[in-house]
Amino acid sequence: MGKVGGQAVLEGVMMKCGDNIALSVRREDGGISHRKMQFRSIRKRVKLLNLPIIRGFVNYIETIKLSFSTLSDSANMLGLDTELGETKFERWLREKFGRGVLDFAMTLGTVLGVALGVGLFAFLPTYLANVIKKASPSFESGWFVSLFSGLLRIAIFILYIWLVSFMREIRRTFEYHGAEHKSIACYEAGLELTPENAKECTRFHPRCGTSFIFVILIISILIFSVVPSVWPWYVQSAVKILMLPFVMGISFEFLMYAGKHDNFVTKILSAPGLWMQRITTREPDLDQLAVAITSLKLAMPEEFPDFDPLTYDKSEAAASQKAEETDAESKSEDENSTDTTASASTSMSTEEFPN
Repeated sequence: MGKVGGQAVLEGVMMKCGDNIALSVRREDGGISHRKMQFRSIRKRVKLLNLPIIRGFVNYIETIKLSFSTLSDSANMLGLDTELGETKFERWLREKFGRGVLDFAMTLGTVLGVALGVGLFAFLPTYLANVIKKASPSFESGWFVSLFSGLLRIAIFILYIWLVSFMREIRRTFEYHGAEHKSIACYEAGLELTPENAKECTRFHPRCGTSFIFVILIISILIFSVVPSVWPWYVQSAVKILMLPFVMGISFEFLMYAGKHDNFVTKILSAPGLWMQRITTREPDLDQLAVAITSLKLAMPEEFPDFDPLTYDKSEAAASQKAEETDAESKSEDENSTDTTASASTSMSTEEFPN
């Protein structure tokens, strides 16, 4: 597996190397806000959780938790939490019924959203596959239910990603996703890590989360085929949900294997995810690449000890700070030069007029 990985966030990029995490976002004034954190995986503390299969599911849970955390942090760094505030509906609920009802309504909305996602992505494909199986005797095989429901899940996933890609905010995030991939590709290729060099690198990466999701979807078709098709469709769906940790674990082990081996099987299973990245990544501009590079270098302080986070900051405050630092350096050089000249003059005087 690679040494560094990342995630696109709101107007920025998060990079992770070992326990080091760096988050950088581009503000409206052109400046770059950055934050450095530490994240130690529970797999390093509990050996049982680092066993094959188990570690894949644990890694997935930790990744989801870290993703939500960094997304929230990026919004705070951009000031979106204070700018947006409450919606009119939220304000009306709070004023009419108090904060408790508002919290309940927001929780209910979240639960309903998750329920809709589970129903659309888990139960619907299995239900439709069983309807078709009953309608035609030629589709009695359990393989048909697994294959049809699996392909339908893939279709729903692709359609959803394609539709949301038309949203301006999502498209910007996909551009930062491309910046993340290009900067990592530039680093792994051994090139000097600059926006110009990263611009020429590929935006498709085999370790991307998009590839992981596709591997899960493909492997699930194989594993879910063991679920008896004679069971009611809702029982089949429930069993498949319970089997998801195992599917995630197998998928993780495959990605670890694919990262070290390049053969026909790994290419076939990795191809859909790489193809999907044509939607989930977009070509970034140099400013977006600079944000990704800032995060990458801050996440690897041992390799880039002299990196200045203000290198790609375009805000007036950063420009003033850089100017002050330049003036201070110039003043220091002038003072050193004066001291050297004075020392030389004293030395000459001493030689010309010995005691």
